[in-house]
Amino acid sequence: MAKTTNDSVMDAALDVLATATKLVACSAQPTTYTEANTTYFLAGVVIDGTDFTKANGDVSGRKTTIAQQASVSITNSGTATHVATIITASSTLLDVTTCTSQALTSGGTVTFPAFDHEITDPA
Repeated sequence: MAKTTNDSVMDAALDVLATATKLVACSAQPTTYTEANTTYFLAGVVIDGTDFTKANGDVSGRKTTIAQQASVSITNSGTATHVATIITASSTLLDVTTCTSQALTSGGTVTFPAFDHEITDPA
């Protein structure tokens, strides 16, 4: 018997991601909101639901693309290895992904390129 998941189920999960209020660059993989927004925090930018676009996945299923965020001020120096989406009002860490390792210097700026979060159909 084939496995299937309705797109609305995957879209519901992607809708939760779209409640993020901040995109942050981190010097290590955060496992908590405090680590993302304080301990490993290098740079961050306010985002909202308009920064997310849902579509069919590249492989299967569904995806959301988080729009590019240009010229984001760098607060702390360090090497960015992860990007996290968080909700500041509820101190919630929503999602963490890796990024191309990049040295960031306080006082400079960084651009977060657009990237996708994809949920594939069940195999």
